[in-house]
Amino acid sequence: MNWPNTSLTEQLNIRYPIIQAPMAGGPSAPQLVAAVSNAGGLGSLAGGDLHADALREAIAEVRTRTDQPFAVDLSAAHPIKMDAERISRAHELLAPYRAELGLPPDPPPLPELPGFDEQLDVILETRVTALSFTFGVPDAQYLNLLRDAGITLLGAATHLLEAIVLEESGVDFIIAQGAEAGGHRSTFIGHPEQGLVGTLTLAPLLAKHVSTPIIAAGGIMDGRGIAAAWMLGAAGVQMGTAFLACPENGAHIAYKALLSQSSEIATTLSRVFTGRHGRVLRNRLVNELSTHEADLPGFPLQLFLTRDVRQAAAEQGLTDFMALWAGQGCHLCEERPAGELIATWVEQVAALLGEREPLESAQAWTSPVTDAERVSEDAPVDPAFFI
Repeated sequence: MNWPNTSLTEQLNIRYPIIQAPMAGGPSAPQLVAAVSNAGGLGSLAGGDLHADALREAIAEVRTRTDQPFAVDLSAAHPIKMDAERISRAHELLAPYRAELGLPPDPPPLPELPGFDEQLDVILETRVTALSFTFGVPDAQYLNLLRDAGITLLGAATHLLEAIVLEESGVDFIIAQGAEAGGHRSTFIGHPEQGLVGTLTLAPLLAKHVSTPIIAAGGIMDGRGIAAAWMLGAAGVQMGTAFLACPENGAHIAYKALLSQSSEIATTLSRVFTGRHGRVLRNRLVNELSTHEADLPGFPLQLFLTRDVRQAAAEQGLTDFMALWAGQGCHLCEERPAGELIATWVEQVAALLGEREPLESAQAWTSPVTDAERVSEDAPVDPAFFI
């Protein structure tokens, strides 16, 4: 099977195996989701922090802009307990920045967190083409309902054990999120640092050891990265940072302006904004609170505790206090419409690949995988290694 005709394009009925990564907080606006889908890729709507009614409205808005397939992304993280001590400590740490931004000294009360069950009900009700999820795996009963509804399922993994768990759950595709990727790390088994495997290593590793098709993500910014992912055995790619400078992107103009000025060493992993590790551009809030990250509550509590700070910073154009999610390839961002970018990437891939075959079917690139080498029930990965 030759690019761009892969298992991804066949199952989703899209022209190109290019997924726009879900980016919460503005970047993954309905305009961008629709633009990517209209250009032949798969747009993705970030819905993890939306309550049921807001999620339903966002899906409806995308559908007013495109009649093509698109995905919704949700968080499968287990609910966390309220930690009064950590919440109080977060208030204390954020107080000086609230004052500097002209916010009231007392933060707003924590909102009611979105219910995952209610979000999944919306997915079933609206019958979106695909559902991607991060930070874990939904309950089997919901996965069965989603499959019965004909909804394609994509789960994110940052190392092999997570991929095995996802495959056993019956997902249709596994997103191999490399360490280069911007935004939240999807790690849900083991310590965060154990999920920092580069895309160049992770994609062929998963392609070798699991039979579920792999989607490569992390550091892919143009046709060169797409072609490389194909040669490594991926059925498609997921790209987020590459779309950050698009006019359809809802990111703040000051945020976009920093991208081309930045470099791979301008990013870092931080849990200051949401309570969960993610790759961002360094700024004052990240640098000054880096030594206090262990004191902060987990995801998504910290996300809501910093909401008014991030909103005020956006209103005032102060990037020192914004959550500037970005991957290591941010310096390669282009300020062009999403459709133009995709068309250019497709031309680049066609020129680079010609009639070549992907890694899994090209013996010149890899030796045959024996049954003994393939991960199976007879040769399990020891879960204790990840604890």
